[in-house]
Amino acid sequence: MKCVKAIQGLAVCLAAIGFCLPQPLVAASIQSAPTLIDVELQKGPQGDVLLGQVQDQQGAVQAKVPVILYGAGNKVAETTTDADGYFTFHNVRGGVYQLTSAEGVGTYRVWQAGTAPPTAQPGALVVAGEDVARGNWHQQGGRLKFWLSHPLVIAGIVAAAVAIPVAIHNSRDRGETPTSP
Repeated sequence: MKCVKAIQGLAVCLAAIGFCLPQPLVAASIQSAPTLIDVELQKGPQGDVLLGQVQDQQGAVQAKVPVILYGAGNKVAETTTDADGYFTFHNVRGGVYQLTSAEGVGTYRVWQAGTAPPTAQPGALVVAGEDVARGNWHQQGGRLKFWLSHPLVIAGIVAAAVAIPVAIHNSRDRGETPTSP
């Protein structure tokens, strides 16, 4: 009998929690993957060169700011923009890189000169001051938020909150004693 009351109490608590959760917590959020921009390397006297410029959101150049080039999660090189916001990295190979500067981040697929698709840019543009998401999804509500935003999990919780009390009630009407799990 104590087990039945415990199950009933648990079902009522789960139902109450479901009603009390704020809508943004259970709503599915859309998170976009970083945009990958194609950039063609330029031929230089010392090998292939990655050219780029750092601007703010209004298009003003960012002079004398550091720019860091990351490849496969490792720091590859670092430089500083000139007075016009331009930067260069020498001896760069084709691949996927991330450029960071002045609170701006960009992900670029870098192509060797002459092999880039027609839509490739001649240089990388890093926009400073963009909204940057940092951190780990586990630290931002992570697993609990993920599971509580999944529609099948919500449907299962609601179904259990309805079915368990009904099953307990029906078992009492027939004179059966519910068995403990």
